[in-house]
Amino acid sequence: MSYLKFDKTVMINLEESLTREVLRTNRVGAYHSSTVVDCNTRKYHGLLVMPVPSLDEDNHVLLSSLDETVIQHGAEFNLGLHKYGENDFSPKGHKYIREYTCDTVPRTLYRVGGVIFSKEKVFSQYENRIMIKYTLEDAHSATTVRFRPFLAFRNVKDLTYANNNLNQGYTEVTNGIKMCLYAGYPDLFMQFSKKVTFVYEPRWYYGIEYPKEQERGYPYKEDLFVPGYFEMPIKKGESVIFSGGDSQAAVTRLKSLYETEVQSRTPRTNFFNCLKNSAQQFYFRPKTEDAYLLAGYPWFKVRARDLFVSAPGCTLSIDDPVRFEKIMSTCLPALSAFMRDGVEDKVIKEIGEPDVLLWAIWAIQQYAKDMGVEKAGGLYKGFVEEAVQYIIDQKHPSLRVMDNGLVFADGGKEKAISWMNSTVNGKPVVPRSGYLVEFNALWYNALCFLKEMNGGNASERVEGLIKAMDISFPNTFVNGYNYLFDYVNGSLVDWSVRPNMIFAVALPYSPLTRMQKRAVLDIVTKELLTPKGIRSLSPKSEGYHPYCTGPQAERDLAYHQGTAWPWLLGFYLEAYLHVFGKSGVAFVERMLISIEEEMSNHCIGTLSETYDGNPPFTARGAISFAMNVGLILRILDILKKYNAE
Repeated sequence: MSYLKFDKTVMINLEESLTREVLRTNRVGAYHSSTVVDCNTRKYHGLLVMPVPSLDEDNHVLLSSLDETVIQHGAEFNLGLHKYGENDFSPKGHKYIREYTCDTVPRTLYRVGGVIFSKEKVFSQYENRIMIKYTLEDAHSATTVRFRPFLAFRNVKDLTYANNNLNQGYTEVTNGIKMCLYAGYPDLFMQFSKKVTFVYEPRWYYGIEYPKEQERGYPYKEDLFVPGYFEMPIKKGESVIFSGGDSQAAVTRLKSLYETEVQSRTPRTNFFNCLKNSAQQFYFRPKTEDAYLLAGYPWFKVRARDLFVSAPGCTLSIDDPVRFEKIMSTCLPALSAFMRDGVEDKVIKEIGEPDVLLWAIWAIQQYAKDMGVEKAGGLYKGFVEEAVQYIIDQKHPSLRVMDNGLVFADGGKEKAISWMNSTVNGKPVVPRSGYLVEFNALWYNALCFLKEMNGGNASERVEGLIKAMDISFPNTFVNGYNYLFDYVNGSLVDWSVRPNMIFAVALPYSPLTRMQKRAVLDIVTKELLTPKGIRSLSPKSEGYHPYCTGPQAERDLAYHQGTAWPWLLGFYLEAYLHVFGKSGVAFVERMLISIEEEMSNHCIGTLSETYDGNPPFTARGAISFAMNVGLILRILDILKKYNAE
């Protein structure tokens, strides 16, 4: 039985099926995304969405969708689905769907009278190419299939409207055509694995709507250009492959290329494999020699903090240390360049944020746990020493080491400097400045890890900082109610119950006593824990807002004011195991059941960016988020090791 399977009752119910999305990506940032019924509900959806570096840094929708029509005895059955005004869905192709599975590749099975017709999709790993395999599973009479491409040629952030500026011309290529609607774009090649007839019949389809954009307060209607249609006869048992890409396909090799791509996929047959598959979709290699992790889909780029937080889970926890090493060999030199010259990297965004170096050291620490301190030291000790010394020497533009050993972060009132980075009118919604609790937990952990890498020896300065923080950290952050202040800035202390204190329990090295750790864990459990993640603010704290919905400004205000985050749950569960050891395993396993439920919701097989802080804990934001996937994979890996013991 398929792990990810949806039957007819789900597929024909648009309230159910339109909330479930699909994502397939490649290594250079391109992707295919839609809903399980192939009705695009976002402006980011499309069959072929890809970077066009000659235009900008964003992705662009070239091929929005491909409507299939099955023809028998002159009767046409259109399998497409689009939303128009007044809640009008047309041509209602979803009513023919009998089941949808998504084990190795997404597969939709249709039944039209006596015709059983299937389609499977694969997105090429190293080319900007979507391939769709169509199979006539059963038919009792002559059958013809028609394919009508909907073209956009636009930035994912924009919408397109009927105009006279586009180039309606096309050029015939082997078993298909190529088109380029606007200057600056690459050609779009639309080809089949067998001979096909193209009928030129250009027209605009007006007023196609994207309800997800409407929910988010953005323009949500656009017009799409259809140049005509392809048509071919198909026999019972025959398979035909469509290719849509920015380069011409060798049509005689399409079937073998398709099979090769399928064989390289991780079958999504269980919770772990779904997350493993999802982790691999974040791999980003704009150049052959480079390796990064994208922060998420569909709109995130490479972000420094996200990369280092998610890297161990997205590589080491799926038994891919080579990928980790490639990412570090690309990204650590960029950090060194920043420390040396103050230069921001062109690919890695936000590299100068004050906690990025500390997260990079934490990521290396996870490599050392898996691969051994000696090997980690041989590869990365030089960087760890460089980063620690850089901070000690007061060279970081927004992070200072104080006499008490703690690090003080400047500028948080004017600019968001932590992961709680939402802004409204240029100002941070959660202004955090001074002694930030997670910055200092990470700093203490980094100093102790450097000492570990040196065989338990430390310089006089590092040893002095560790001893100072053993006293100053609890004196600064532990309050009279036995949890930790979120930040302290002189006489200003933030009493808000936020999740950032959990890092002082979850990290391998902590200046807290066991009793203090237990107290922190208790209050996080009571006030912040949800089935889908850890709340960013307690419901008892002022300003609690559990729903990240509405227009952009409303979402920014709510983003870190109560929404729940699965990546924080990963650290919470690790902290729980630190405190309770093997006796905590059963609790951790129970908590992960509700996360596994998300494999069949929102974007299937992955984890969304945020979840509502209140029931029913609906998924919001980006449909696939690297930190969430990476940290849940780490917990699964940690559990595996506990159970092995």
